[in-house]
Amino acid sequence: MARLLADAGVQAVFSYAGRTAKPLPQPLPTRIGGFGGVPGLVEYLGSQGITHIVDATHPFAAGMSRNAIDASRLTGLPLIGLERAPWVRQSGDDWTSVTDFESAAASLPGDGSGVFLAIGRQNLASFLGRAHRWMLRFAEVASHPLPDATLIVSRGPFSVPGDTELLRRHDIRHIVAKNAGGVAAQPKLTAARALGLPVVMIDRPRLPARRVVALPEQVMAWLHGAERGV
Repeated sequence: MARLLADAGVQAVFSYAGRTAKPLPQPLPTRIGGFGGVPGLVEYLGSQGITHIVDATHPFAAGMSRNAIDASRLTGLPLIGLERAPWVRQSGDDWTSVTDFESAAASLPGDGSGVFLAIGRQNLASFLGRAHRWMLRFAEVASHPLPDATLIVSRGPFSVPGDTELLRRHDIRHIVAKNAGGVAAQPKLTAARALGLPVVMIDRPRLPARRVVALPEQVMAWLHGAERGV
């Protein structure tokens, strides 16, 4: 999305939340950090002359998406969501679908087996006190609050052979994943299917109604012909 905007000469700002110490560089002016809730976002949009909002946050970054929707409503600025399609259960998958992290933790057997918690580092508290060996995979070195956990530091995209070997090496018996969609993190699901491993799949949070597209090119079509600062 950022590359298409830059190549088209669109005045735009790329906003990072600031949770990653070394975010990937972008071909657009970049800001890092929160806005201070809806009031701060509204003030920022006005001060920067923003005319259109593209909500391209992670599908589980519901707080930012809700703030963007509210700011759009309050300012009258048009908003579009850019959201990759969710993963869909395929033949051979052994999925248990749950609505939140607490339900995901409660669905595990608590038998000391190995669990790949593929949920990032923001939502680990629900799994504290559960009797399992944990494997975590983060894009950068970080502390984690789970005892008996192995931390793998690696940034995607990942591969099916690599994830298959990882699951076997750590004797993983269960996978917990957020339904983030996309191809970069999908290999763990293909590996789980081949190995016959059960997956606890956490559904995406519900958001207020908004226009949503799946491709950056669709966002460009939406912006086409407008005087804009995105």
